[in-house]
Amino acid sequence: MKKYRFLSLLLTGLLALTLAAPAAALEDPQPNCKAAIVVDGDNQEILYELNAHERMYPASITKIMTSLVVLDAVDKGEISLDTQVTASAQAVDLPWDSSTAGIKAGEVLTVLDLLYCDLLPSGNEACNILSEAVAGTSAEFVARMNAKAQELDMKDTHFANPHGLHDPEHYTTAYDIYLMAYAAMGNETFRTIVRSPSYTLPATNLQEARTIYSSNGMLTGFYAGAGYTYGKAIGIKTGYTGEAGRCLASAAVDELGRTFYCVVLGTEDTKNEDGSWYKWSFPESKRLLEWAFDNFQRTTLLGPDTENVLREVSVTLSDEADYVKVQPVGSIEATVPSDFDISQAKLDIKLPDSIEAPVTAGDKLGTVTLEYNGVEYGTLDMVAADSVSRSDFLYTVQQIQFYWSKWWVKALVIAGVMGIAAVVIFVAVVLPRRKARRRYSRAGGGRRHASNYRGRR
Repeated sequence: MKKYRFLSLLLTGLLALTLAAPAAALEDPQPNCKAAIVVDGDNQEILYELNAHERMYPASITKIMTSLVVLDAVDKGEISLDTQVTASAQAVDLPWDSSTAGIKAGEVLTVLDLLYCDLLPSGNEACNILSEAVAGTSAEFVARMNAKAQELDMKDTHFANPHGLHDPEHYTTAYDIYLMAYAAMGNETFRTIVRSPSYTLPATNLQEARTIYSSNGMLTGFYAGAGYTYGKAIGIKTGYTGEAGRCLASAAVDELGRTFYCVVLGTEDTKNEDGSWYKWSFPESKRLLEWAFDNFQRTTLLGPDTENVLREVSVTLSDEADYVKVQPVGSIEATVPSDFDISQAKLDIKLPDSIEAPVTAGDKLGTVTLEYNGVEYGTLDMVAADSVSRSDFLYTVQQIQFYWSKWWVKALVIAGVMGIAAVVIFVAVVLPRRKARRRYSRAGGGRRHASNYRGRR
């Protein structure tokens, strides 16, 4: 499946709601291969893909992972680039048509020299020698390769050997190869090796000093022939078997300093009139990279100063302002093509209808999400641009209204009023009557009950 990521080329364009005319559609490069991917390596954004997640055979592109595992071992101190390694007879025993660096059984080379033999002429025996030096056996080394693939989130990859000779259980995808290549290019030693057209191996115990050359036609025509070199190329690795076809993982840097990656899998050579073979992996990779350099650029699409995303939110409980301005914080950037249709960009802004004071500048009030063609490119927080203080009077009124709306508050108030009324009635009516009765009883009632007896007792 082919997929484009489209966003605006101009920040000011995002401010407009309409355009006089839409840009011409970006042309599909239609590469001559079974699978391909082009990625902005500076930002890890996919610019183009064709069957990028379909499992295929990688051939000698496998050697990127082989080298990455060896360099991990170097970083961990398990081995060093200067470690002397002796080639075993088993390691140099290869099929007759296998790519080789010409290493002999019993020959002693450093780990660094073996990495050059692995990555430049694509020496299969160099991979076997390195695997034995690092892990003891190729089987154990392959286990490390698969563990590293899992670490890099290469979900559709499985390695069966360290060199890439065909095996039905040895597969990966264009996307996974990009992940692997990107990780490997983060290592300075790897970068230095893969961008080298040639390397001089020092004299060993069995051979004189000799020069080996890269199989990457983008760097040199020694193996591939003339006409394939590409001045922007900085590596990375070729691959070929009958089952895999011609494959290439490449990277290039343009005059603006942008680094783009390209992977093509399953190209088929065609025969020229002079009987030579035209290797499509190199010109197709160059064409895809140039297509990306020519048609994409890095652009800030959304930021704090983007006018059509500024909003106002109503503010309550304040006597100094009725609303507060809201703006995004941070920015959303993307590597975008020239055919971006601004009218199709969608801003999904989530904000409350109103907010209570106090508000402090920088308070998060909501979010804004930028979407195009169903692809979400990022979300920013929407924050208050100014501070708004709270009115103590309005706050007090609001609290009274709030609590009066509670039934239990009303019940308490009614009960209190009734209690006060009862006390008032008691004090004003009942209590005076009781006092009057007591006075009357003491005055009149004493005479009525006096004794009439006049004699002696």
